[in-house]
Amino acid sequence: MPGTRKLGRPTDHRKAMLRGMVTYLLEKGQIETTVTRAKEVRAVAEKMITISKTNDLHSRRQVLAYVTKEDVAKKLFDEIAPKYADRNGGYTQIIKIGPRRGDAAEMAIIKLV
Repeated sequence: MPGTRKLGRPTDHRKAMLRGMVTYLLEKGQIETTVTRAKEVRAVAEKMITISKTNDLHSRRQVLAYVTKEDVAKKLFDEIAPKYADRNGGYTQIIKIGPRRGDAAEMAIIKLV
């Protein structure tokens, strides 16, 4: 079935979780999570970076509608987007780090390249 992964959560919970994870990734530069979540976060984070490469009012409002912290949105436009100005996609990297101790879920680190 094509489309987004459901991650075992209701729609509103899933969207809120992804918003939080994307915001945290853009704030810190890397996060540790499960492989499936990392793949979902990658899709949204790369869209946010691509939108922020065109630095106009419309793109700022689009990013602010998704990113939960204003200072992270400012960082996205001032620091992150200019860094990837000459790059078309592929702004993140997922590194698998083996199973989690509690439930053996496959873990990964997703970071900005």
